[in-house]
Amino acid sequence: MQNTDQRATRAIIHLDNLVHNLDCIRTLAGKRKICAAVKADAYGHGAVNVSKKALEWGVDFLAVATVHEGAVLRHAGIEAPVILFSFPLEREIPDLVKYNLSPFVGSSSYLNSLNREAARQNRTIGVHLKIDTGMGRIGCLPEEAPELSLQIRECECLIQEGICTHFPVSDSTDDEDVAFTQRQIRIFRDAVEAVQASGIDPGIVHAANSGAIIAWPEAHFDMVRPGICLYGYYPDSRMEKRLCFKPAMEFVSAVSFLKKVEKGTSISYGRTWYAPQDTWIATISAGYGDGYNRLLSSKGRVVIRGVSYPVAGRICMDQFMVDLGPETDVKLYDRAVLFGPELPAMNAEGMAELTGSIPYEITCNINKRVPREYFS
Repeated sequence: MQNTDQRATRAIIHLDNLVHNLDCIRTLAGKRKICAAVKADAYGHGAVNVSKKALEWGVDFLAVATVHEGAVLRHAGIEAPVILFSFPLEREIPDLVKYNLSPFVGSSSYLNSLNREAARQNRTIGVHLKIDTGMGRIGCLPEEAPELSLQIRECECLIQEGICTHFPVSDSTDDEDVAFTQRQIRIFRDAVEAVQASGIDPGIVHAANSGAIIAWPEAHFDMVRPGICLYGYYPDSRMEKRLCFKPAMEFVSAVSFLKKVEKGTSISYGRTWYAPQDTWIATISAGYGDGYNRLLSSKGRVVIRGVSYPVAGRICMDQFMVDLGPETDVKLYDRAVLFGPELPAMNAEGMAELTGSIPYEITCNINKRVPREYFS
């Protein structure tokens, strides 16, 4: 059986850049608690290794999107507090309690289900009351917050560990979006004060995602929740670059084949690209099956021996080709950087611009068959 660790195609995770980004977040957030979002396998970077490094640095919480993601961390020996951002199915609640996850909550029925299961397992779990101030995804209405907080207090196996909301446009500088975020902050603050007025400690107050960490210091409250900025990117490329976040992922492969072709030779599926001159073509051992987006066909660029070369033709599932020009010093098995943190390599933000996407999707889509290597 093939040893996949020997593949040319791999994602190199620069943990020193992750630490640098945490330092930047600390500069912005001051002494507030930090909850590192490691959902979606840490945005494709590897949740277990990223979590261990982030905890070693000093983050207070980790955050996942599914019960299974939380279980993966627990099985890896991670005992730190883990917040569950999404609402699970009823059948997932026993594992949620078993693995001691702290879920977002936002309805009476969900609280009752959690409390029953926690009592059955003879456990006490912390919950974070999620208030929908405008995201429109999950969470209770702001006016429901005091009543639900009272219900949490009455549940013998639940503790209100925190209260939170989420911003959909905190990274935008458009006037309408700025006004929308300001309104969200005001609504959330009023809801927190209403809970306090009912005689209940709301716990840790938190709202700031990457955009709000950077642009909205008044929304930092007690804790911030970095996502994409933890991995080296601004949530919107138009934001003022106040700090220099460093991309943590480098996606590399190698030249698996070289050939000289004549002017007019077509390359790859659909014959959409023709050699403009006699030229050398390099085949790279990666494709959309690895997460190298097919929309980069004849658009992307790859760095080999410090020189940036254009993708030639359509990207295949497992391979693609680049145009090296009429003369080249590229050799078989040379390293090819598909994206990375250092110039002249394209980074995930550049790839996102070419494909009409966002850096989040670029890193998340690096396939599981691609080995991860970690460097500090």
